Amino acid sequence: MLNQLTSGRGMLIAALAAAACLFPVNALAGSLPSGERALGNASIEPAYNDADGSIVYLLTPNRLAPLGANNPINSVNSHAVAPLFLIVYPPGTPGTFNCMGAPGNCPDHGGVIASLATSVMPGVYGTDPLTVPGHDHLVGVARTGGDFNVPWHVYVELFKSGASVTHITTLAELEAAWSANSLLEVDTGITFVCAIVSANAYMAGTPVA
Repeated sequence: MLNQLTSGRGMLIAALAAAACLFPVNALAGSLPSGERALGNASIEPAYNDADGSIVYLLTPNRLAPLGANNPINSVNSHAVAPLFLIVYPPGTPGTFNCMGAPGNCPDHGGVIASLATSVMPGVYGTDPLTVPGHDHLVGVARTGGDFNVPWHVYVELFKSGASVTHITTLAELEAAWSANSLLEVDTGITFVCAIVSANAYMAGTPVA
């Protein structure tokens, strides 16, 4: 199991682009946005404000771009980071997720997350990453009292066998799932720095899949 987690962390370091700063906005046209969009030397994707479940947008600079050259960062003061939670849903779970499929519409990390889920919890997620329907991002937002900071530490949340699978869009719902012993948390050990964008930036981007 340790080897699986170490390997999963290595893949995540190479491919994760889920963590960034954010700017809260409303859902697009009354529907849930899904998938990465490319804008210049960055990718932008939706997430949930963990205080109220509203949609926010995350931007990650391309690793080769000046702002992304140090992503992920190797060391940071543990008191100056905020958590970014990735909730991964088992095969057969209905709904629209921030990232759909594997590699799906977030190809730079969707397949990596699905592979981590199937390698760590095959009894829940099966052995084929392509059957994992997707995952959501859950983050704190300063203006609504959330745990917000420039660096984000990434945690992956996996449903346990026999757990009730629900769509988690707030920290209260996540904490309830923890209390019910429904989730296994995988600390990726990865921390990202970030930049702030608006919904207009997301809409101006080009879907990558």
